[in-house]
Amino acid sequence: MGIQIAPSILSADFARLAEEAAAVSNADWLHVDVMDNHFVPNLTLGMPVVESLAKATDTPLDCHLMIEDPDRWAPGYVEAGASSVTFHVEACRAPIRTAREIRAKGARAAMALKPATAIEPYEDLLSELDMILIMTVEPGFGGQKFLEVCVPKIRRTRQLLDKHGLDLWIEIDGGVSADTIEQCAEAGADVFVAGSAVYAADDPNAMVEQLRILADQAAAS
Repeated sequence: MGIQIAPSILSADFARLAEEAAAVSNADWLHVDVMDNHFVPNLTLGMPVVESLAKATDTPLDCHLMIEDPDRWAPGYVEAGASSVTFHVEACRAPIRTAREIRAKGARAAMALKPATAIEPYEDLLSELDMILIMTVEPGFGGQKFLEVCVPKIRRTRQLLDKHGLDLWIEIDGGVSADTIEQCAEAGADVFVAGSAVYAADDPNAMVEQLRILADQAAAS
């Protein structure tokens, strides 16, 4: 598995989601931020939009649930068409059960950590997951500045995975751009969520490829 780029539709035009998905046809994933105005101070889209988007694109959907009670709602996002579902450990009461339910329905299960949440307390849970999402901004809004303080956590997470021989992906979300992606790839990340960097570009597809090249080169160095 090499570098993967997941443009975030949070930065897309919500009135033209099918067209915006097509504008990044070379992306590995479409990242879908689900916010409930409770776990985070913003309200975005939910299950019906995910279901419609899944029918409108062949690119797999990577759903990031920034919501309360993900234990209840996460399996439904798989049924709606998500190929990967991420829950926040800070909001999840039963992360192992939730991860197993996501996997049982046929999707990849991922656990997200806010910038101030350490990875080490969850070392024993890693074998139940397919991906760790490390937030490099505070969740809730797009367009925030990348938090370099999170880079050491990327490196520590990769070390834990190597220690246990686990083949999990490490995803980064927040402030990812041509200026920040290399340090994350060098630290061990391999899946990159990019919102405004992609959708504000004149050619979103070209930006996806530029980010992929930069991350590939950094990971190989």
